[in-house]
Amino acid sequence: MRDLMGIMKQAQAMQEKMANIQSELDTVEVEGASGGGSVRVTMTAKGHLKTIQIDPALMVADEREILEDLIVAACNDARGKAETTMQERMAELTKGLPLPPGMKLPF
Repeated sequence: MRDLMGIMKQAQAMQEKMANIQSELDTVEVEGASGGGSVRVTMTAKGHLKTIQIDPALMVADEREILEDLIVAACNDARGKAETTMQERMAELTKGLPLPPGMKLPF
């Protein structure tokens, strides 16, 4: 029974740490870029878009579709970095826990 109580205490501590990490991820910012850095976006690690920066040289009316595609690519780049950041933080949290192989948190 002691093992069960120890596991319960570990789970409770992990839950508290997870809540702290989740709130921290609201403040961690990642930057994505496309077009050789001519379009940059900044978002939180949770995916909330904060800023978009566009090189003025891209502001050509005939190339609007190119600019739109670059914005999408930069957002996707930042989103990928946000997911990586979140996975790294969660891996720190679960390090040392006896989780079955392939089990990921949050469930």
